[in-house]
Amino acid sequence: MTLEKIESPSVLVDLNIVENNIKAYQAYCNKMQVSLRPHIKTHKIPELAKAQVKAGAVGITCQKISEAEAIISEGGISDILITFNILGEKKLNRLRLLSEKVKLSVVADNFQCLEGLSSAFKDAKSQLTVLVECDTGASRCGVISPNSACNLAKKIETLPGLIFGGIMTYPPISQSEKINSFLLNTKNLIEEQGIRVPIISFGGSPNMWEIEKIPVGNEYRIGTYIYNDRSLMNRGNCSEDNCALSVLATVISTPEAHRAVIDAGSKILTSDLFGLKGYGYIIGYPKLVISSLSEEHGCIIGEECTGLKIGQKIRIIPNHACVVSNMMDEVIFLRGKNFIKRQPVLGRGKVW
Repeated sequence: MTLEKIESPSVLVDLNIVENNIKAYQAYCNKMQVSLRPHIKTHKIPELAKAQVKAGAVGITCQKISEAEAIISEGGISDILITFNILGEKKLNRLRLLSEKVKLSVVADNFQCLEGLSSAFKDAKSQLTVLVECDTGASRCGVISPNSACNLAKKIETLPGLIFGGIMTYPPISQSEKINSFLLNTKNLIEEQGIRVPIISFGGSPNMWEIEKIPVGNEYRIGTYIYNDRSLMNRGNCSEDNCALSVLATVISTPEAHRAVIDAGSKILTSDLFGLKGYGYIIGYPKLVISSLSEEHGCIIGEECTGLKIGQKIRIIPNHACVVSNMMDEVIFLRGKNFIKRQPVLGRGKVW
């Protein structure tokens, strides 16, 4: 099947680039002597998760229980960290069932969450490992001081069914000194209480090639590296040739010489901008801008003439690959221009 015969809009994934990205980043983490725990929210596909583990990852990261359930459905994954506060009886029951199938860790940043986890696991076959989440400046979840983190670590040590596994953070961009100081102070405080801190987990795609700037960390979590996207191109973390995922679209209208419309809108191209101009990078047409999206339409503008024709197929590198994956029931695996198969995205739409 050629690209011309693939119906649009579709999401294409080049496995040659995927495999090179996995190999390159695993080699980097090995060189830095940091464990790699990839976040599978970028692709949500068991086959790719297993490829990451086979290459040397210590396990995977998931954001939600249902996402983890989907990713282990084909086997081959035995170690999962869920980086989300888990609250509520139904979720906790599902979490306990999941723990009977894989080695499982979770995070928490408050006492209520810990008490719920303990209640669910106090008579389980094995203890649940819990990492304390720290807010090192990204202003999302996490305790905001080393003292608070230490208090939670001490609490975990006293609760039945739980075992303290370390600390984790989703760090702010380009604030490595601040992040390292927070994590180091937290580690020292906890160890002064006689409690080991085996895992210090950090990471994110924007600073993916700067692990050495946070030397206290020993586990790195990252998702987008497997595909890469326009946001990482813009930061200089990758080139166009390193981007494995693209959106195939067709030009359906050219109302004016400087304007064209494609059949890919917000339902397939993410509306995330990340400070960029436009909603994606059009391969072969770097000066054109996807200026606006509605649900089913994408509008492209050029300074004078777009050069696009009705019926023409184009490929777009999205601003943010992870959101695109979550909107699709399936993607198309390629090797170069050769069609391999239609691949279900088993973990998409798993919101809890």
